[in-house]
Amino acid sequence: MDKTMQFHMARPRPAGEVVFLRHHGGARRDPALLAQVLADHPRRAAEDMLCDILEGMANWLDRLQQGLSAGAYPAMGKPAARIALVAGQIGLTDVAVAADHLAQAAVVGDPHALAAILGRLERAFDVAVTDVWDFRDL
Repeated sequence: MDKTMQFHMARPRPAGEVVFLRHHGGARRDPALLAQVLADHPRRAAEDMLCDILEGMANWLDRLQQGLSAGAYPAMGKPAARIALVAGQIGLTDVAVAADHLAQAAVVGDPHALAAILGRLERAFDVAVTDVWDFRDL
């Protein structure tokens, strides 16, 4: 083995062992974009707009789940790209990145990768919803 390339070999795991992965950081977002949305509109209008945006993303997530269940993997690209665009515009970085990864994976059509990325997107969206409402209360 080339001495310039050293790999850390993890201890072997018994077959069937469950490994729990936990993300210990906060959600990545761009608070300046969200603050701008709130500053550009009267409070009630901004809240209504954010509610509509989040509801639209939830509907697109539902379409993604349906696409995965139906095996319509290429069709998942468009709603994922929409989520990525909208989430990026309001500063939900984790949601935008996960949705972009899902749109790219839809082209390949690997159901296991799509399921994993969709799970990550759903978790990021759940955190983002809470973050948006916590942020507006500041």
